[in-house]
Amino acid sequence: MKKIVILISGRGSNMEAMIAARDAGRLPVDIVAVISNRPAAAGLETAARAGIATHYVDHRGFAGRDAFDAALAECIDGFSHDLVVLAGFMRILTEGFVRHYEGRLMNIHPSLLPAFPGLHTHRRALEEGVRIHGCTVHFVTPTLDHGPVIVQAAVPVLDGDTEDSLAARILGQEHRIYPQAVRWFAEDRLRLENGRVRLAAEPAADSALISPGIV
Repeated sequence: MKKIVILISGRGSNMEAMIAARDAGRLPVDIVAVISNRPAAAGLETAARAGIATHYVDHRGFAGRDAFDAALAECIDGFSHDLVVLAGFMRILTEGFVRHYEGRLMNIHPSLLPAFPGLHTHRRALEEGVRIHGCTVHFVTPTLDHGPVIVQAAVPVLDGDTEDSLAARILGQEHRIYPQAVRWFAEDRLRLENGRVRLAAEPAADSALISPGIV
């Protein structure tokens, strides 16, 4: 069974979705630790109640990103793990950190990448008048929000949508596809080839699950 470490900065709703999927038998992983850069992150209490080891590395105690990332990596590497999952981790990671976990560092972003990298994605989507918006699970690379795409989910942008209403619908899709992407990793079905993710054919028993691409 693959072991994962989850990084959060706040409530960690995607972390909660993974814990729920694990407990329901839909995500065959061992969540060995949840780590936050904020000592008061609400998700730490949630993880502790679920019996998961919790730690924090407060970024405010470091002079710069390199020093913080080194301490964070030391904390992560204190656990035997196969994958590091970013679940609302609100820090820009240094190239050295990303390279250290290359091919085993996963993130979810609230847009259909490469559209709208960075912050305020729902506001920008509404301002641009797009009719389709969504979320993307991808492997992390040193270029912000431009790593190889694993799976995406799309939702229509409705007349009268606000940032909050659009964000709520997309968050529901995040909670659906992120555990699935981690499951594919746990099942050794993801391959990186020339900067693209390939998904091995799914067993017949999984035929009703999410397919790769936009769902």
